[in-house]
Amino acid sequence: MDKTTPRNTLLAEMREGKSLQWDIIIIGGGITGAGVLREAVRRGYRALLIEQQDFSWGTSSRSSKMVHGGLRYLAAGDIKLTKHSLQERERLLEEAPGLVDRIAFYFALGKGNFPGRFALTVILSIYDFLARIRDHRYCNNSALETRFPGVDTSNLKGACYYTDAMVDDSRLVLRVLQESIAEGGQALNYCKVSKLLIEDNMVAGVTMDSGQGESIDLRAPVVINATGAWADRLRNQLNPETRVRPLRGSHLIIPRHLCPLVDVLTTLHPQDKRGVYVYPWEGTTVIGTTDLDHDEDLDIEASISESETRYLLEAYNTVFPRAPISNKDIISTWAGVRPVIGSEDTKDPSKERRDHATWSDNGLITVSGGKLTTFRLIALDALEAAQSKLPPAKAFADDRVFTAPHVNAESLSPDNPQWGQRLLGRYGNAAQTLLADASETERQPIGDTEFCLAECRWAARHESVQHLDDLLLRRTRLGMCLTNGGKEIFPLLEGICRAELGWDTSQWQDELKRYQDIWQHFYYSPK
Repeated sequence: MDKTTPRNTLLAEMREGKSLQWDIIIIGGGITGAGVLREAVRRGYRALLIEQQDFSWGTSSRSSKMVHGGLRYLAAGDIKLTKHSLQERERLLEEAPGLVDRIAFYFALGKGNFPGRFALTVILSIYDFLARIRDHRYCNNSALETRFPGVDTSNLKGACYYTDAMVDDSRLVLRVLQESIAEGGQALNYCKVSKLLIEDNMVAGVTMDSGQGESIDLRAPVVINATGAWADRLRNQLNPETRVRPLRGSHLIIPRHLCPLVDVLTTLHPQDKRGVYVYPWEGTTVIGTTDLDHDEDLDIEASISESETRYLLEAYNTVFPRAPISNKDIISTWAGVRPVIGSEDTKDPSKERRDHATWSDNGLITVSGGKLTTFRLIALDALEAAQSKLPPAKAFADDRVFTAPHVNAESLSPDNPQWGQRLLGRYGNAAQTLLADASETERQPIGDTEFCLAECRWAARHESVQHLDDLLLRRTRLGMCLTNGGKEIFPLLEGICRAELGWDTSQWQDELKRYQDIWQHFYYSPK
């Protein structure tokens, strides 16, 4: 059954020869594309975003979930990137509490390692100055052991405390899209741009495959390539140059009871002295990340390798030797591919700059690289590069990415305001309807997470869910945080998908098999 949704309505209009002309077409449904759509819509442009997979399917659901300035960028002398990142971090903390939340970081000071206490204190002083806060201090071994039970301090000289922020990256993308669509933007997932339309040697639009065996020509004076790690592929239709260096970062998820953290611990790996994080996330504990060249097919989901698994286990077990973990303790994994702008003189992936870049090729604006934190600034740069081909922007007074909800956490969830704030951060004003439409049973947290079935039902009804993996790996993260990919809630999800998506028994079974195959191959630990 093909239910009537905004997505299906828009595609039907296109088939009828309507909604074919746009001011801006954005290719790529990660945080960069979502950011461009948000800023384009607020300026009055008729804008369409097209994503070949699901929204946030790529890097934007597979980051380390951190909204930060980047201490190592500051240490490397990249003050501009750090300053912009910190300013945007503070903006996001103010605009989206419950989605972006401040968290304590403890950088363990290893004996004989750089940076030492003095150097890191200087770096953190500059870090706080750029963020216009004062939020760092030294922590001795005794205090560190209290904060992180089981940590081995025999080779440590305490730690330096500071704060950054955490986010559910996929929900960030969805929330930005939500804000854009509410103001007139349009977004299509599972639609692929197969080629660029060229007229008079300039890009004049795109040919889009709808996923149903048909091609639709869409026209716009501005086409923005925001496909991240895939940017070169589309750009190479016009320019053979290769600029993006795909780098893979992988993570392990273990049960919270094995390492019940409330803060982030950063240590240097015993092998290569790279920073490795151990941190709380969605009722679990995460260990990450790696930083390796990714030479595999980008159309196949990235997954952790056996060597990366060993690397991260070694990092964890060095820090927490009294209760070592192994493969059998891993709930799930994830791996993301960072679109880093490569330089000719840098071979070490960890030393590549993380700033973004824009290019224009015969009217195609390509933007790639950059950090999750600075998505708004990246979007503004992309639009500035396209400005000569756009009509004057309409005036606007409010430049906030997120509309302030008209209800507060206490009124939304009197018994648990913290959970209420979480819902407001993730869904904005829609959180009120989400709860109002849910039964008491569907409001209950699932396992050790704060997700509930009401979120699953809402996503299925309103958030362009096409497949079960959309629901379990991106709209929620239940497939990553529950054992066996969330097998325990499959019967409940079947009822939701039948009611909200119109799936019959056969389609449910097909989707279940698809999801389990994806989870087994790309979100589980290699043995």
